[in-house]
Amino acid sequence: MKVLVTGAGGQVGRMLRATCPAAVDLMACTHAELDIGDAAAVRETLKRERPAAIINAAAYTAVDKAESEPERARRINTAAPGYLAAGALECGARLIHLSTDFVFDGQASSPYRPEAPTRPLSVYGTTKRDGERAVLEALTDRAVIVRTAWVYAAEGSNFMRTMVRLMGERGAVRVVADQVGTPTAARPLAEALWQIVARPEIRGIHHWTDAGVASWYDFAVAIAEEGGALGLLPPTVTVTPIATEEYPTPARRPPYSVLDKRSLAALGFTQVHWRQRLRETLKALSHG
Repeated sequence: MKVLVTGAGGQVGRMLRATCPAAVDLMACTHAELDIGDAAAVRETLKRERPAAIINAAAYTAVDKAESEPERARRINTAAPGYLAAGALECGARLIHLSTDFVFDGQASSPYRPEAPTRPLSVYGTTKRDGERAVLEALTDRAVIVRTAWVYAAEGSNFMRTMVRLMGERGAVRVVADQVGTPTAARPLAEALWQIVARPEIRGIHHWTDAGVASWYDFAVAIAEEGGALGLLPPTVTVTPIATEEYPTPARRPPYSVLDKRSLAALGFTQVHWRQRLRETLKALSHG
């Protein structure tokens, strides 16, 4: 089976390459190799390669910067998924499109179901929500939307790596404690996406993160503890909880973005608690 992966240079894209099943003929494209915001390039590539499935791991993820660059965010997060869906329709491929918890407003008090109303608070969230709609409108029967949250890896730019750097430099950090979600390691997310590729009956919108719930403060405390145990960080790091108002950002974040993963769990997908995945990722970071 030939599978085209977009965004192959990102943290999920790299893990998709690392966990690719042996039976898959993988075509992994970085932004430099395929600009998915270029409709003609997308159509030409899909027409030439004719993959059986496409995993779209490419996105404009600079949440705060998107507030001042809405057109750039819209090009990659909204228009490009539509181009991929139209190309998939022409070549007969399935499209697995990665989306985000930021499509929700965070006002819920229980995990968001896939069918819950979307009310994004930011340009990033709005462009991702509109990208979902573009995919489903163009490719109803062969599209899968996978929403995830708080993704991190041993490589790339992410919260875990930022915390390790700041804790190592300063020995103390202040972290927002009133935003709640689920940290999600990129490797198990990639493995779940490959499971979806292997299950052609899966379609529609699904949620997938690691198990459990945490605030950003909880996540930072765990990074300090696990990093200290591995020798990556000093044995004593001070993590101070703060309110969102004490750390203003251009984009509004959903205060609660825990996702309900039961639709995929019912199909045999298994979760591991985020703290165990954090430990594994920090070990990978320590081994360089």
